[in-house]
Amino acid sequence: MSTGDALSIRPQHPAPRPLEALRREFGWETGSGHAGDAAAFGVTIDSRDVREGDLYVGLPGARRHGAEFAAQAERSGAVAVLTDAAGLEVTATQGLGIPVFVSAVPPRESLGELAAAVYGTAELPARVFGITGTNGKTSVVYLLAELLRAAGMTPGLSSTAERRIGEEVIVSNLTSPEATELHALLARMSEKGVDAVALEVSAHAVERHRIDGVRFDVVAFNNFSQDHLDDFGDMESYFAAKLALFAPEHAERGVVVVDAPAGQRVARESRIPVTRLATEYGQDAEWHLAVTRQSLDGVSFVLQGPEGAHFRGSVPVFGRFMAENAALALIMLHEAGIPLERVAAGLDRGRIPVYIPGRLECMNPETPLEAGPRFFVDYGHTPGAFAAMLDALAEVAPGRIIFLFGADGDRDTTKREEMGRIAGAGSDAVIVCDYHPRSEPPEAIRAQLIAGVRSANHARVFEEGDPRTAVRLAVSIAQPGDVILYAGPGHEDYQEIAGRILPYSAREEVRGALREAGLLP
Repeated sequence: MSTGDALSIRPQHPAPRPLEALRREFGWETGSGHAGDAAAFGVTIDSRDVREGDLYVGLPGARRHGAEFAAQAERSGAVAVLTDAAGLEVTATQGLGIPVFVSAVPPRESLGELAAAVYGTAELPARVFGITGTNGKTSVVYLLAELLRAAGMTPGLSSTAERRIGEEVIVSNLTSPEATELHALLARMSEKGVDAVALEVSAHAVERHRIDGVRFDVVAFNNFSQDHLDDFGDMESYFAAKLALFAPEHAERGVVVVDAPAGQRVARESRIPVTRLATEYGQDAEWHLAVTRQSLDGVSFVLQGPEGAHFRGSVPVFGRFMAENAALALIMLHEAGIPLERVAAGLDRGRIPVYIPGRLECMNPETPLEAGPRFFVDYGHTPGAFAAMLDALAEVAPGRIIFLFGADGDRDTTKREEMGRIAGAGSDAVIVCDYHPRSEPPEAIRAQLIAGVRSANHARVFEEGDPRTAVRLAVSIAQPGDVILYAGPGHEDYQEIAGRILPYSAREEVRGALREAGLLP
């Protein structure tokens, strides 16, 4: 296993693509210089990641134009620059010794197809799976990878938490990498013998063309709730970005959870064939899920589908939604032609041994409930995620629920009071702390959250800005049998405060607090 920067994932043996052939294929004009017989071995939009033989793409940005960094790219080994008309003017004063091409369409719109052409990933031998939805994408991706492994395949994945190529692990920067990074990653996976790939697909990835040039065998939609309205403006625009994945230019087939109106709408308006999963009694669907047992240690379920398709299994993470995530992954494999019997044969009595970094991750699973509380850390930071987690805990927690959370600064402010209300309604005690305040006053963010908590008129509320102190406060007020859930930071290892990125790992902080309390060795 090795780790590294996500920008560095490239194929180890790239094939050259003649620049002139690329120019003709994509209809670029030559703004300056001549391609001659030069070839590109890679492509990137990040001047910091330019390698010898790269085509550097200078895109317009919110503050600066990427073409401003063309000279830096050349010094790092770029063999050519691709940009737009405005970028060509920017490069004119830089004295470049490499050709500059100009795209007639905004370069980002053709970036995926270009990256696929450079890295040879337009047609992949591997099956490719994609999952979209507001919450649970990471869990589905890890479940897919584990189920594919059980089926005897070598999986690769790209998630918010990390990228995996077989057993190689690389820390992630974005939920969905830029198109140039994604196709480089897919090329590296092909080199390493990966024969099935599971990808998280955010709404941003679809809208910003990050998945262009990728042909998904099966895509899935699990749920929809408020998030990212600072970017999309309204729920309809946010929904439209997710629905756009269900189109023939992106995927062959789809799987949709139809318990809620959003899923039913995706099933109706999808432009590709879809199969439906229902977990609610009486809902019309081809597949049905029934939860058979729940505890803090996991959930068991039975999945039934058309033509006698059947799977009985369990996941070592609590919550009905986790059974739904597993069912969704199983149906995706079935739709890709991988029989459920083949998957089951690779598991021990249907148990899916999945580990999902920072997703309902128990920090002290060995602590007996009669000896102390259970402490979970999760990445959920939306009203929908809060509701799902707290509803699930209400069914399995033997004692009180202590909920610890904060909220993003400089992000969708309209969801904060609702997050607080849900936390207050579903918990016995709520501790409000800081998450990523960014440029906002932390106390102002906390005040919005606390107002929401108090509106539920249910939970005792504590305010403790420092998350380190807040974690220790949670442990100090907990009793044996209680459950502490720290929502928000999940797998992250930093805090963003007033323009500074500061080290902070919720998981390590929780482990430290539990050790101090004698609840961990």
